[in-house]
Amino acid sequence: MIDIGINLTNKRFDKDRAQVIAQAQEAGVTGMMVTGTNLAESQAAAELAAEYPDYLYATAGVHPHDAISVSESTWVSLRKLWALPHVKAVGECGLDYNRDFSPRPIQDNVFEQQLELAVELQLPVFMHERDARARFIDILKPYRDRLPAAVLHCFTGEVDDLKAYLDLDLHIGITGWICDERRGLHLQQAVKLIPDDRLMIETDSPYLLPRTLRPKPKSSRNLPQYLPHIAQAIADARGQRLAALIEQTAATSRRFFSL
Repeated sequence: MIDIGINLTNKRFDKDRAQVIAQAQEAGVTGMMVTGTNLAESQAAAELAAEYPDYLYATAGVHPHDAISVSESTWVSLRKLWALPHVKAVGECGLDYNRDFSPRPIQDNVFEQQLELAVELQLPVFMHERDARARFIDILKPYRDRLPAAVLHCFTGEVDDLKAYLDLDLHIGITGWICDERRGLHLQQAVKLIPDDRLMIETDSPYLLPRTLRPKPKSSRNLPQYLPHIAQAIADARGQRLAALIEQTAATSRRFFSL
């Protein structure tokens, strides 16, 4: 199984990153996509992926939270990363009108610039959206037919949101949010609507520790070794065998990222 979104360069992994990777391998995780969220994190993700060839891969881009930090030199440096064979997508990019860490017009502009670059370079896009569906679709739609592939990662929205994104031929990444009895129960119904060839799975660790893990971990840090637990929750919600879900999502991920 492939974890399409893990923040493995996060400081919460600094003390035991190699052990975390080894434990993920032991748990049956066969590949991981290390997420780049700004220039520095993208560079770190690419460097880490290079240390684990054919197991770790990276994305490179600018998260909406970091959009305000972008300058012309950012794009020059990111182009060098996108040229690397183990950097497989543009992103994490998109819009976040929930936290608004960057002004919305700047978020919009930086998202659009990354879509233009993804079209030029013919790379898939790895996207984030929070409380911005209408504007997100307005910006993405003119580019969609020219992009090789596009995934909305860590989908947590409602059924209407999902239908709108499936209508745009997006892939959908599902995390341990589906295990949250307070906020994620609606996902147990929504995931039934995702076609087999457009569903992918992820931890988004160290965030979003699945609340249904038993025994409950002492740490709130999510780990890639918990991906099988998330996969089981998704399989149960979809009425699928776990083995079938793992096989399908891994094949979809390999195809999407050209692994």
